[in-house]
Amino acid sequence: MEKFTTVAFDADDTLWHNERFFRLTQDRFATLLADFAEPDHLDERLLEAERRNVGRYGFGIKGFMLSMIETAIEVTEDRVPARVIREIIATGQDMLAHPIELLPHALDTVSSLAGRYRILLVTKGDLLDQERKLAQSGLGDLFDGVEIVSQKTPAVYAAIFERHGVRAEGAIMVGNSMKSDVVPAIEAGGWGVYVPHGLTWALEHADAPEGHPRFREIPDLGALPPLIAALER
Repeated sequence: MEKFTTVAFDADDTLWHNERFFRLTQDRFATLLADFAEPDHLDERLLEAERRNVGRYGFGIKGFMLSMIETAIEVTEDRVPARVIREIIATGQDMLAHPIELLPHALDTVSSLAGRYRILLVTKGDLLDQERKLAQSGLGDLFDGVEIVSQKTPAVYAAIFERHGVRAEGAIMVGNSMKSDVVPAIEAGGWGVYVPHGLTWALEHADAPEGHPRFREIPDLGALPPLIAALER
């Protein structure tokens, strides 16, 4: 019988929609550069730029915007019109201003677990943007701690658990990214619960730790409280 003290949640595409806005913006980007590159080729070049730049700019909309501008310059061989650059910046600003849309069961699930467990938010990305989204989500008062980090590694999770006085084996990390939310939390000694979203950024894919005793997968957040209850029996 496991006794848990802490439930940690990822934010983007776990509690609220995120990736679909990146996909819509990427479609707009392809339209803007239709005279210079085919959509599939453009997507490949943009992903290459994002992979190069994530270590420089981190995760989030601002880094995505800069990678789009860099890709536009590259595929047009320095001939990209200024109006296209202006449109790219405008699309990024629209993303930064987009209202938050909670995913199904997010509010009910976090609310039902708050008070019985220490509730943490562990997310990576741009500090200002993540703070904005949390403030608009209506979930902020439910969290006992908020951690906005540049990377999610086993060492980062271990440090978070220690900072909050949490035994790793008594902590559950819930998220839609196998690479960032599940695998490193398990490697840090905690539990990892995978909640598929359907839209996942290519750089967040990783193999599931099938067969690991501290790995679980659920169809949506509504299944989390029953899962925890079952594990604690």
